[in-house]
Amino acid sequence: MAKSKLKPLLPSLRERKRYLAYEIISREDLNLFVDVDEISKALTWGAQDYLGDIGMADAGLMILKDKYNPKSQKGLIRAAHKSINNLRAALAFISSIGNKDVIVRSVGVSGIMKKAYDNYVAG
Repeated sequence: MAKSKLKPLLPSLRERKRYLAYEIISREDLNLFVDVDEISKALTWGAQDYLGDIGMADAGLMILKDKYNPKSQKGLIRAAHKSINNLRAALAFISSIGNKDVIVRSVGVSGIMKKAYDNYVAG
């Protein structure tokens, strides 16, 4: 018996995604003390605390480490379109990254990664 491939999901059944640009505000340059993995971990734990297990599963969060700009301390997070407001609230509750006091704020949202990066992170 031959193995059959799974059919891909129809576009109408796929989860719609949005790209949320965030900015980390701190007194000192955060990049001298903290690496991207630690920032990613802090963002994930902050969202986990606010959203819980089911909320995290529904949100489908993905922190895009390669889209983080260390000079401007801005980056992108991919999430489901229905959970963007919850993600913004979760970012507001993050108060420290790597023993440094920070404020994480939402800069903007886009449906296309290139537009989000060009308009909010790189620019």
